[in-house]
Amino acid sequence: MDVNTHKSVDPGLCGQPETLGEGLARVAFTALPAMAADDRGLVHGGFVFGLADYAAMLAVNDPNVVLGAAEVRFTAPVVVGETLMAEARLTDTAGKKRLVTVTVRRGEDAVFTGTFTCFVPEKHVLDR
Repeated sequence: MDVNTHKSVDPGLCGQPETLGEGLARVAFTALPAMAADDRGLVHGGFVFGLADYAAMLAVNDPNVVLGAAEVRFTAPVVVGETLMAEARLTDTAGKKRLVTVTVRRGEDAVFTGTFTCFVPEKHVLDR
């Protein structure tokens, strides 16, 4: 299956797609030194969120998909150099609305879980 959305995303910042299927995406990510929030290497949560968001967009995989809302939980810290895997699954479709669950893991341990509410408008959100 081809990537049909978010084609200009930098894999160094948001992860590299590893698996892409109908309603499913797995995205790998290694936390870079520039992502550190402090001198101990704690990674700013926004980067982990970005990985999860990108995985959700790929699970929908429509050129016009956008994020409308997210309910998330950070369950463990991430440190520079760690490799994460985000798995996103499309769980519900209702009209233009898509619900996607995402779990980000470091090995077997979850560091982030969330439900993303995505929308697929008829045209690009920047088109009027």
